[in-house]
Amino acid sequence: MKLHPAVETAYKVLDGTPLSEAEVLALTELTGNDILDLVSLANKVRDKFAPKIVPCSIINAKSGVCSQNCKFCAQSAYHSTGIDTYPLLNPKKIVGSARKIYAEGVRSYGIVTSGCGYLETDHPEFRKILDAIDQLHAEFPDLKVCVSLGILSEATAKALADHNVYRYNMNLQTNPERYAELVSDTHTIDEKIQTIKMLQKDNVSICCGGIFGMGENWADRIKMAFACRELDVDGIPLNVLLPIPGTPLENRPILPPAEAAKIFAIFRLVNPAKMIKFAAGRETAMKDFQGLLMLAGMNSFITGGYLTTRGRTVSEDNKFLLDLNDFTSNQ
Repeated sequence: MKLHPAVETAYKVLDGTPLSEAEVLALTELTGNDILDLVSLANKVRDKFAPKIVPCSIINAKSGVCSQNCKFCAQSAYHSTGIDTYPLLNPKKIVGSARKIYAEGVRSYGIVTSGCGYLETDHPEFRKILDAIDQLHAEFPDLKVCVSLGILSEATAKALADHNVYRYNMNLQTNPERYAELVSDTHTIDEKIQTIKMLQKDNVSICCGGIFGMGENWADRIKMAFACRELDVDGIPLNVLLPIPGTPLENRPILPPAEAAKIFAIFRLVNPAKMIKFAAGRETAMKDFQGLLMLAGMNSFITGGYLTTRGRTVSEDNKFLLDLNDFTSNQ
């Protein structure tokens, strides 16, 4: 069967030729079996440029009562979602959680906190986070310690670099031009991009992705994919919105799996060699289609749960990873 012309054009990515925004936009019109051809191409591109599929795990180290009004987020103080809230965990608990996932083979661990961020290095919470980072390095020399703490200053960014943070998560979430409309107006996208650039200057790897199903259009998704490419981030986590009661997006329909497949494959084609991670929504929103979507160019996933929603156990996902290997050249 002959390939759809848009997919046939996209095969040039395998030769190292980047796609234009117009060529990517043509891929969004695919339907039916043509979507599966796109998925197959995305898996080939992943296999060639970024073949190793690896899991990572995160801890919700400070939950809820966030001062920011992100529309999708259960942790915002602007929304009544009934989640558990608690202050920053002490370093002992953060290290204890890492000990459990390390024993099950996970070697990438992220400390995530609610809130706008940290601008002063002498902030008591920030000092406690640095202490936890140091303890993690001391006990697990081969563990990649990642953090997601919000907006930073030059001083706090440098402090994290000095404490050997491997990767920092700072998501664009959507098309930067529509961030205030689709996500939040209590902080700016420019503050987030500035944080990314400061950390890159200090040689900290960057994880930067977004959420789909918030009411964005295809042009927004493509602009975000190209923004990630322009920023030259190292990892791109992709989340499928699970509408949470009590948030402004509680009545949004869940993204159809076929649409998610096109999004994921497009992100791989635009960013061929990057780590692209299937994050929230893998088990909850996509359910039976999570395996298909992992083969749409993904080479990482979060295991062991998310911030305010459950995931699967590490042991279940270890079996999932073995099954995925039958479809890839992952070693």
